[in-house]
Amino acid sequence: MSELKAKLRADLTAAMKAKDTDTLATLRMILAAVQTEEVAGDQVKDLSDEDIMKVLTREAKKRAESAQVYSDNGRPELAAKEEAEGEIIARYLPQQLSDDELSAIVAQAIADVESQLGEKPGMRQMGQVMKTANAAIAARADGARVASEVKAQLAS
Repeated sequence: MSELKAKLRADLTAAMKAKDTDTLATLRMILAAVQTEEVAGDQVKDLSDEDIMKVLTREAKKRAESAQVYSDNGRPELAAKEEAEGEIIARYLPQQLSDDELSAIVAQAIADVESQLGEKPGMRQMGQVMKTANAAIAARADGARVASEVKAQLAS
């Protein structure tokens, strides 16, 4: 079992003992999503910490989108619940990169691709730049943020 999954289970037990119902429900939901991911496909597999981070990121994104929809439709109590769940999930995610850090990583990725190609990459090489940048970022920034930064730097 991965370290992150063990931490989630330990925190689940602690939430049960503390009778923290909000945290308990959220951790159960996270562990259910992890288990669903483990049994998806033809064979059961143990997920690595990196795979569990992807599940956590996906679940946090779902919570943010749901909160936005609820608040847009005049349901602040449900939006607050979704935001609280998102905050609990965020405890297990790595610290998000600042704009300056993200910009520096993207600039380095562009330089790496430029050294491979022998010329400055353009929009056609955005996929190569994204692949290099995402390897360095490792779930510390949202994909849309990375893509917009790559587009901005390639366009300039």
